[in-house]
Formats: sequence, C-alpha cells, structure tokens
Amino acid sequence: MMRFVPRQKPAGAGATGEDLGNLPEWNLTDLYPGMDSPEYARDVKTSLEESAAFEAKYAGKLSGLAEDDPGGLAEAVVDYERIESRMGRIMSYAGLVYTGNTTDPAKAKFYGDAQEKMTDAGSHLLFFTLELNRIADALLENAMNGSKLLQRYRPWIEDLRKERPYQLEDRIEQLFHEKSVTGRGAWNRLFDETMASLRFTVDGEELTAEPALNLLQHRDREKREAAAREIGRVLADNSRTFTLITNTLSKDKEISDRWRGFTDVAASRHLANRVEPEVVNALVEAVEKSFPAISHRYYAMKAKWLGLEKMQHWDRNAPLPAATEKVYGWDEARDIVLTAYSGFAPEMAEIAAGFFEKDWIDAPVRPGKSPGAFAHPTVPEVHPYVMLNYLGKPRDVMTLAHELGHGVHQVLAAEQGTLMSQTPLTLAETASVFGEMLTFRSLLEKAENPAERKAMLARKVEDMINTVVRQIAFYMFERKVHEARRSGELTSEQLGEFWMDVQSRSLGPIFDLDPGYASYWSYIPHFIHSPFYVYAYAFGDCLVNSLYSVYQEAEDGFQKRYFDMLKAGGTKHHSELLKPFGLDASDPSFWYKGLGVIEGLISELEAIDTQS
Repeated sequence: MMRFVPRQKPAGAGATGEDLGNLPEWNLTDLYPGMDSPEYARDVKTSLEESAAFEAKYAGKLSGLAEDDPGGLAEAVVDYERIESRMGRIMSYAGLVYTGNTTDPAKAKFYGDAQEKMTDAGSHLLFFTLELNRIADALLENAMNGSKLLQRYRPWIEDLRKERPYQLEDRIEQLFHEKSVTGRGAWNRLFDETMASLRFTVDGEELTAEPALNLLQHRDREKREAAAREIGRVLADNSRTFTLITNTLSKDKEISDRWRGFTDVAASRHLANRVEPEVVNALVEAVEKSFPAISHRYYAMKAKWLGLEKMQHWDRNAPLPAATEKVYGWDEARDIVLTAYSGFAPEMAEIAAGFFEKDWIDAPVRPGKSPGAFAHPTVPEVHPYVMLNYLGKPRDVMTLAHELGHGVHQVLAAEQGTLMSQTPLTLAETASVFGEMLTFRSLLEKAENPAERKAMLARKVEDMINTVVRQIAFYMFERKVHEARRSGELTSEQLGEFWMDVQSRSLGPIFDLDPGYASYWSYIPHFIHSPFYVYAYAFGDCLVNSLYSVYQEAEDGFQKRYFDMLKAGGTKHHSELLKPFGLDASDPSFWYKGLGVIEGLISELEAIDTQS
C-alpha cells in the first residue's frame, strides 16, 4: 500500500513474539498468473482496443437507440459492463500487487502503468454514462419498458441519473478523468509510499507503521508512551509532506465540487453513498450529543481501572490491568469466526471458509505492505480478497470477522454483475459490523468468569467507540479542514489544532492530550483516499446495533431477509433494504436506539464493577 528492515518481526510472530502459526498470503493467480503474464498483457491491449471501438460504435447514438431500438441500447449496456469488468480485473490485480509492497519500485511502476493505461481506456467510455443521462426521461422509460434486458439494468440506470444535476460538458469530464492520474491519483500514491517508508524506533527496535501503532495497545504504559511519542515525532518530522498532500487534495476537491455545483463539502460523498444529507446530519448530531453518555463516561471509568487521574492518548486502547491479553494463533482465530458465522447461518460460514481454503487472504505484517485491513471485491466473475496485518490481538480477530463480513457480502452481491454489485459505503459496512457482532456475542457467551466478561465487554465498548465516536470525530475534523481550506492553505499547526479540538471534545475531560498527538491526523488514510468516508462506519455500527436487536427478537426468517439484503448489492436504496426489518434511518430515534446499545454495555460494565 519490500525492503529488508533490521529486527523486523518475521511473518507469523505476534506483537509479543508468540508464534501465530502459518499466516496465509494471498494467491492472485485467479486474477492473473503474474505481472509479466501474456494474459495480463492481452487484457490490457484488449481493453484499450475495445473501449476505443465502443466509443466509435455508440458515441452520439444512444438517444436514437432508445427511441428506435431499445434492444440495441441494452446490448450497448451489456458491452459497457463487459469492458468495465475487464478493466476492473486489471486494476484489482495491479492494486493488490502494489498493496502487498508499496516500496518495491517495480510494483509501484506496474501499478502506475496500469492506472495510466486504464485511464486512457476509460476516457473512451466516459461518453456513455454522460450521454445516457442526456436521454429524456420519458424516452428512456419507454426504452426500458420495451426491452426485458434493459429493464434488468433499471436500478443502475436510475441510480446513474441521480448524478445528472452535477454532470459537466463531455470535454470537461474527460479532462477531469485524464488528469486524475497526475492529480488525485498521484497524491494518493505519494501518501501511500511515504507512509510505507516511515520507520519508527522504539526501545532500539526499528518498526514500520503497523507494528508501531500496535504498541499503543501494549500492557506496559512506558512502552505505550515511548511508542506514542516516537509516532508523533516521525509524523511531525514528515508534516510538510502530509500537509502539502492534504492541502492539495482538499483544493482539488473544492475545484471539482465548485464546477459540479456541490455547495456543501460533504455533498458529493452523500450522493455517492445514496444517503440524504439530513440522515447523515441526524447521525452526527445524535453521536455528538452522546459524547458525554458514551465516550466521556466510559473513559472516566477506564481511568479508575488504570489508576490514573488523567489519561493520555496512549492510554485510550490500553488493556485492562487485570485482563490477560490473550494472543490468538491464526487457526484459533479462523475457528472462532467460522463458528460464530455458522451459528447464525451455515451458508455464511461456508462462504467465509472459502477465503481460508483458497488463499484469498493476505495476513502477515511485512515491510512495505500497506497498513490496516480491507476486503476488495475485485470483479464478480472472480472473487474478493482480504488484506490484514495480523498480530494475534483480540482486535485482530474482530478485524478478521469484520473483513470476512465484507467478503461474504461481496460474494453474495456478485450475482448483480459489475454495474450493480457495488454497495454504497453506508450499507457496505453493515455486513462487516454484523460479522463482528456475531463473533463478539459468540465469545461473550463462552466467558468463564466476571473478570473475563468484563474484559470482553470493555474491548467491545472500545471497538464501538472507535467505530462510532471516533469516526464521527474524524468526520467533524474533515469538515473543519475542507471548510477552512476554501479560504486558503492550511498550516500543519492549524491542522493540528483542528485535530486536537475534535479529539478533546469526543474523548472527554479525563484526557489531558499531549502536544505530540497533534500530528496524528496525518496517518489516517481515509482522509486521503476517500474524503468523508468515515461516517459510514458509524452509520453501519448504529444500523447493526438496531438490526441485531431485531435478530434477537425475530421470528424465523431473519436470516433469509438478511441474505436478501446482502444479495441486493447496489440495486436498492437503504430505505428499501431496511423496511423488511422495520427500521428507518430517516427517523432520528433510529440513531439513538443504536447508540443506546453502547450505553447498555457501559451500564453492564458499571454493574460488574459494583458487584466486584
């Protein structure tokens, strides 16, 4: 997202050196046999040729096809989907190769070349959606009614037309598209490669970002502090680069928004997520009002457990003093997740098991590998891949459950095809968070004593706070950054002030944040790759809290409704998908219901404290 680093822990070793077993590395041959394979070169060549031929065949003719030959228009959509799918396969492969080692010059070049070639091919396809959107409503409606094949694509066509008010003249759209390689795409790569090249020295050991950040969960407070200060120092030393990237991308977004007519800094994200701004505003307002009842209340309790009058940012994810921080080997983590999935629906466990059996997961921490975790759907005719940086922590088990939830969702939605399988971010997090919840509940039921139950509840509350409170704080930070950037460039100090303000408000008065924390905004990849993505996590968590409550009270048939929701992919609006469960995200009380689940877990922790 490999060069040798002295004293780097080998793959298979956890944060404290335990053997994690045989950690899998993904096998990408289902996409292509190799970077220099004839199959890859053939598909690149074919994509360039077929996209140009597609433009020559259909440009300027779509309205006529809609009027005189609806079947011909349907064939055009099918051709478009096929070309897009091949291009998606190429970019999925190149992106996954690059993610595995962003510091390898050959892989970076391979990825960059793929981007350029697919951008060139895509420039020939750009006219298609723009021209479709210029067809009169009545004419397009008649065409869909006149062709069964075109009718199948109705959800995609209707979804596409929501972009129509923000669509620009074709030549401008083409310019935006072609310059993305040297614009946003280039700055994204600079961020990724800069982060991957950073080295942090803690107690004489040189670490990449992922193991260094992992030390913030260490039992030894001095170790956490040393890691936190080193992370802050290294990020601050690189602040000029990160600040320039942030300023440039914020300005780039402002230019695009202004030309397209988006007035609010997050409006384009809301449109992409197919969620109404008032729904997001209700979520943010509910979470912000709940800061005292959730994060402030929990961290005040945690400070007592840790014996601290004030907490620092390196105490936020510290393990509980009496809790044994178990390290989970890979096989044990796999069994935990698959057992939890199977308890809900055997089909869900069966799909997830395929990821382990067929090497669709890349788990080890390696120098140069992108930090974090994700599930990438690739293209429907292949399958998703999951990337982790597995260190054996309880949170790593939950991350595995989370990403496999995405993977199951992506497998089920694949039947919708390339154009309609992609789910808006707000709903994409539903299956992943639900997978986490299943795994947590399964483990909680096996807790052998109050101390173990308390430790598990505390970890879950912290995960929920990280998913809901922290992500909404990120969203508030991004709003500050993008709104302020409209008035001119921002300094590293300004960005740090914005960060410290929202972190202080969200974490609560028990924290006396060290000044070194002011540079931590700079390592969050979502700010760079997907502006305003972050509220989707909170949306998904609150939604799943409500959904899980329905599941606990549901009659037979919940699993079927749940699978139907996942299989729908991007063919339905969130209101349609939630209706069978009696849920309505437009109702402000919906969000408070979800937040109430977190408050309930905190109350359970307080009750355990009182009893002990």
